[in-house]
Amino acid sequence: MDLTPFRLFLDRLAATRLGPWAAGLEAAVGHRLAAGAHGDLARWEAALADLPAVPVGAVELTAACVGVTAARPPTAAETSRLRAALLALHPWRKGPFCIHGVHIDTEWRSDWKWDRLVGALTPLAGRLVLDVGCGNGYHAWRMIGAGARLVLGIDPTWVFVTQFQAINRYLGRDDLCVLPLGIEDLPAGLAPDGFDTVFSMGVLYHRRSPMDHLLDLRRLLRPGGELVLESLVLEGEGQRVLVPPDRYAAMRNVWFIPTVESLTVWLQRCGFADVRLVDCSRTRIEEQHGTAWMRFQSLPDHLDPDDPDRTREGLPAPTRAILIARNSGGAVGG
Repeated sequence: MDLTPFRLFLDRLAATRLGPWAAGLEAAVGHRLAAGAHGDLARWEAALADLPAVPVGAVELTAACVGVTAARPPTAAETSRLRAALLALHPWRKGPFCIHGVHIDTEWRSDWKWDRLVGALTPLAGRLVLDVGCGNGYHAWRMIGAGARLVLGIDPTWVFVTQFQAINRYLGRDDLCVLPLGIEDLPAGLAPDGFDTVFSMGVLYHRRSPMDHLLDLRRLLRPGGELVLESLVLEGEGQRVLVPPDRYAAMRNVWFIPTVESLTVWLQRCGFADVRLVDCSRTRIEEQHGTAWMRFQSLPDHLDPDDPDRTREGLPAPTRAILIARNSGGAVGG
């Protein structure tokens, strides 16, 4: 892979107030490519090359199943080839997607999370948006559907980047892109301003230093800009934090799970204001489970079969909260 799949988006970014950042992003992607990609990248690129050229009809970015319908009914051979190429990009975690009659039944019903938060957002129309840890870009597509001017998604996982490229092969947008970067790869000194809205959903508890992650998110926001933060939380009141002694729901990279009150204080200490809780919900197995498009173990496999309120490790079952906050623009801790 080279820079070609990212070029149109970077050109589009260069025409915004974030234009001074475009060269740094291009350099970061180039560095990632030069460093050597995942060993399966050639196989995933082959799957992209095998996608059939089905003419595009209507594009859908506002319904639960993001996707496109064909301008004419696909042939049986085209549908078979399309399904095989998309399945070769397994595992599909975020979605769902509907591409020319092929329904990609993803591990997560990501539309449920979107429905929980979208009514609480400052309207996205005309805004420059960053989605950190975006996976294959499902929520970023919904942001474009909500009128965002431009959405930059970042995720270092190559299979998710190629999944986005597969979807965009048919949707054909240059105002949205998933770059193969982590937040630590983003250039310093975003000038002359920041993004209007930054999303960080399902990322915070994977970071060893939560404060550093929140400060990184704040530096990417313009003063007055909006942060949408979704995280695992510990149910109950007070400032408490659960630190899993080893795995949490089979995940080794869950470092801490705070209460909503603790998370609110962390945001305030890192320079965010007007912190508000949008939703706090126990994750149900109907929302996260294995499918033919994600055949690895999922949430039902990681809960105690005798007590679904606990994980197999004996810890509280996953509960997730969505908080929205504003970049105060003031000094941290002030």
